[in-house]
Amino acid sequence: MSEFDDHRELLFSMVYNMLGSVADTEDVLQETWLAWDRRSRGTPIEHPRAYLVRIAVNQALARQNDISRRRETYVGPWLPEPLISDASEQAMRTESVSMALMVVLETLTPLERAVFVLHEVFGYAHTEISRILGRTPVSVRQVAHRAREHVQARRPRYNVDPGLRRQVTERFVRTAFEGGSLASLMELLAPDVTMWADGGGKAPAAGRHPVHGRERVAKVLIARRYQPLEGLDIQWRQVNGDPSALIFAAGAPYAVLVLELTPDGTQISGIYAVTNPDKLTHAT
Repeated sequence: MSEFDDHRELLFSMVYNMLGSVADTEDVLQETWLAWDRRSRGTPIEHPRAYLVRIAVNQALARQNDISRRRETYVGPWLPEPLISDASEQAMRTESVSMALMVVLETLTPLERAVFVLHEVFGYAHTEISRILGRTPVSVRQVAHRAREHVQARRPRYNVDPGLRRQVTERFVRTAFEGGSLASLMELLAPDVTMWADGGGKAPAAGRHPVHGRERVAKVLIARRYQPLEGLDIQWRQVNGDPSALIFAAGAPYAVLVLELTPDGTQISGIYAVTNPDKLTHAT
């Protein structure tokens, strides 16, 4: 196995957390491998991991302009492509960033996001990041401080027990998709709940903007029952590290559903529903 293969999982996690797209991540890894292959045929590379990380991170930054242009014409709310795994795959990918945090990272500049991912997720020191990005340690510290403050203001840190998250997700899916009452649904939703539905103009969604508030979210979910899904099948997967629902209709992937809970874990504060078929190609 080559040095590139040894570090591929690390590179994938880094780039995916920077871009939020599996397809773009795979393209960046291909470009990184080509650069590695050309370089490794000459003088031996003294620090392969450092070299590969530097190439991959900077290739990801270079790709951000193309991604930003695509977002300008995207129909409706944009959510990261869900990273779906089973328990064994999840054990290999320990640096998963939750869907909720990925949405917050979308509000950072590309440079802020790169620094945040390298420092906060992967534990790189500011001096190491400065060498990767070709910037001074002082400027990296400043960027890291801005990014951390921005994220903390929009994403307070708290952890919900995975077992409790699975229980609430199961209750929600049964209530929303299998005929539970409006009252039961309202009990599950926090007053300030927000729902993001990413259909990309290619699948049913909840409109062109996120839906805010318990009453409005409940009405949207109840309205969906008048268009019942044929052959509804609900399976459970890890999505970006969290227990989540993978919904099939007529044998094909229909939606990935990820919930964010209140700090006490009793109600749902965020609903992330990905129905764009282009983002479900890896859903099995």
